[in-house]
Amino acid sequence: RMFHDDELEESEKFYVGQPRVLLLIYALYNTLVARSEMVCYFVIILNHMISASMITLVLPILIFLWAMLSVPRPSKRFWMTAIVYTEVAIVIKYFFQFGFFPWNKHVDYTKDKPYHPPNIIGIEKKEGYVHYDLVQLLALFFHRSILKCHGLWDEDEKGDSSSNKEDTDDELSLTGGRRDSSASLKSVNLAASVESIHVHFPEQQTAIRRKSSSSISQLSHRSSFSSHRSKRDIFKNMNRTTLSLYSLQCKLCDIKSHCGLCCFRTLQVYVPIRQFFYNLIHPDYSAVTDVYVLMFLADTVDFIIIVFGFWAFGKHSAAADITSSLSEDQVPEAFLVMVLIQFGTMVVDRALYLKKTVMGKVIFQVILVFGIHFWMFFILPGVTERKFSQNTVAQLWYFVKCVYFGLSAYQIRCGYPTRVLGNFLTKSYNYVNLFLFQGFRLVPFLTELRAVMDWVWTDTTLSLSSWICVEDIYAHIFILKCWRESEKRYPQPRGQKKKKVVKYGMGGMIIVLLICIVWFPLLFMSLIKSVAGITNKPLDVSITITLGGYQPIFTMSAQQNQLKSLDLNEFNEFLRTYRGNTAALQFLEGYAREDITRADLEGNSNSLWTISPPSREKMIQGLLDFQADFTVVLSWTIQRSCFTQLLHGHGLRHCAKADLSCSTDGVKPGDEARRSCQTLEEVYPYYIKAPSDSLAKPIKQLLTDCKWENITVSLVKNGSEEGAREWWVLNQLRKRQQTSQESLELFIFSDKVSPPSLGFLAGYGIMGLYASVVLVIGKFVREFFSGISHSIMFEELPNVDRILKLCTDIFLVRETGELELEEDLYAKLIFLYRSPETMIKWTREK
Repeated sequence: RMFHDDELEESEKFYVGQPRVLLLIYALYNTLVARSEMVCYFVIILNHMISASMITLVLPILIFLWAMLSVPRPSKRFWMTAIVYTEVAIVIKYFFQFGFFPWNKHVDYTKDKPYHPPNIIGIEKKEGYVHYDLVQLLALFFHRSILKCHGLWDEDEKGDSSSNKEDTDDELSLTGGRRDSSASLKSVNLAASVESIHVHFPEQQTAIRRKSSSSISQLSHRSSFSSHRSKRDIFKNMNRTTLSLYSLQCKLCDIKSHCGLCCFRTLQVYVPIRQFFYNLIHPDYSAVTDVYVLMFLADTVDFIIIVFGFWAFGKHSAAADITSSLSEDQVPEAFLVMVLIQFGTMVVDRALYLKKTVMGKVIFQVILVFGIHFWMFFILPGVTERKFSQNTVAQLWYFVKCVYFGLSAYQIRCGYPTRVLGNFLTKSYNYVNLFLFQGFRLVPFLTELRAVMDWVWTDTTLSLSSWICVEDIYAHIFILKCWRESEKRYPQPRGQKKKKVVKYGMGGMIIVLLICIVWFPLLFMSLIKSVAGITNKPLDVSITITLGGYQPIFTMSAQQNQLKSLDLNEFNEFLRTYRGNTAALQFLEGYAREDITRADLEGNSNSLWTISPPSREKMIQGLLDFQADFTVVLSWTIQRSCFTQLLHGHGLRHCAKADLSCSTDGVKPGDEARRSCQTLEEVYPYYIKAPSDSLAKPIKQLLTDCKWENITVSLVKNGSEEGAREWWVLNQLRKRQQTSQESLELFIFSDKVSPPSLGFLAGYGIMGLYASVVLVIGKFVREFFSGISHSIMFEELPNVDRILKLCTDIFLVRETGELELEEDLYAKLIFLYRSPETMIKWTREK
């Protein structure tokens, strides 16, 4: 009770008694305070995503190459740079909002041009030009206030005051020396004196390994720590010596010469930057961490964004679909470039992770930060012809990439782990890790690519085949370990039958799954059209009639207003017509009112009958020969709406002989003569089915006694000064819509089609799905249920801990550089799998 405080106790009780909503607000505020640094980063990146200009580009680059790489936290100089830069940017943007600037007079014309100079720089006139900059400035001031509250704002100056005192004295002596050197010797060769000064930095030896948890690694770390401290002291002394020598040389030079001043200013910028990156690559201490998995996940998300949103990275491809492009054997260039670049960066990142080279990671980070920003904000807007702020998919891709940059900076700052053992999914032995690991191995070529890359960039004495053998054994043993752990967590008492929950849960699920696989094509093709099907109405219906293979006598098309849908009364009347006709009602069951279209075709042919006189004579002779057959060919063409699909069909009928010819003698210009109508019996289909394939067929179920309709034909001649013109006129005898004019009536029943998103599966058809999906899946299922007897020796292992430890030992000695021991352990593992007796001893229960 010595340190008991009643006020603190009352305060704690008061805080606990607050409503949950208020406690949640307190917790969110405390989280905001604890992560105010990340809030500033987020606001700066968000401002750049929305504004996307050269003015806002500077701070994101400084975040990834300065702030996030600073140990232990960004310095006061960075935050002051960010604050001052934001304030200057606000003033510059405000200054260029006035209308007297030439580019502000045509804002509506230039606001969407990505390469308009004011848009690139960020000084264009627009609404809300400074909103996000003010939010950014507010976040920076908020973070500064938090640092001041915790006494961290002036920490850098206090810690570096002693170390920088000599540098400050050198700078003062340098400036003072230059100020007093007005009477210096002008005869001194400035170029020679500058060339004589070379900054020699200590040679960088191979970076030592990061500290480990063992005592030996701790001792080595202490020695390396002292070595690095001595290196750093030497480095700082060399820097001070360099500046002192340069100040001495500048005293001997003419003060009016600007060359020495420029060189000194260059060294003032170059030396701190080099010192910063040298300290980053050779730190005094290292809090080793491993965030490669998170970086890989970020790259995977970016890869998925590219695949499903590739149209945002190319020109004139806003309405493109990757599945349709690949189905047409066309690979978009933008898609190919982005995928290859993304995949290439993932491979390089994996190589750097395996080699554990911080210097390479720093170089890769610098190249990637500048390259990505240059591509996204200077090249991509020109390729897509739209500003980055108007490209939502590109903004999402850039944001995920910024998360990757932050993780990479954290990895560089903390250092790579000393040992990389196995897959990250094999750290625990449970169902989640088991299924995720097996799903990882099912991805095509991913396991093989990872194994080969690990072999290439890891020091080992094993051959590639031996390496893959160890990886396969380790994966197999890990799976067995997960199953054995699950058996321990959920033990099955001896002599008791399996519970119904297990039998019906697992077994019932497998039964349902197998049944669904077997009947998947039938269910899919049935449901895809009945549930998710789209009505595909015709756009154009054409009829052509040919007599005996001669020139067509009749051609006519129906479009737009001539293609009519049935209203509700007409549809009900249509159904009542077939009341009692089982076959017709069964056929009509699969069609709704919107699937039926009535085409009204004009009876007069839309083309003149142009036939040569010899063919005309042969046609007349064929019609007069009542002993021989004479055929009538009626063909139809239906153009579908959704996929601009042409459906064709034709009917072949023998007609009774009739005199369908007439003479043109005695026809004067302006007169019209019509030959008497002749009836063609059972030649007109009247009902046409337009399925999803390319063949339109007549519907026999709706015909009376399976007989086609009768039509009449007549030849009309019209005399003119150029001669007689002839065309044929057709008329349907029995029509549902009784009209006085001569016309044809045709009913089209359109099958529903699958939506475009599932068209790639529906296009295979039922037999195609069985051949390409069911049989392939069946092959894998059969391998799971057969051949088990041949793998009992390697599957039924009661305890796999010793084998798993042997595999882990191989990974461990490989990481520590004990390559001879790696060979010995690998030989032991191979002998174990070759010896059944030894395997039995090693896998017994303890």
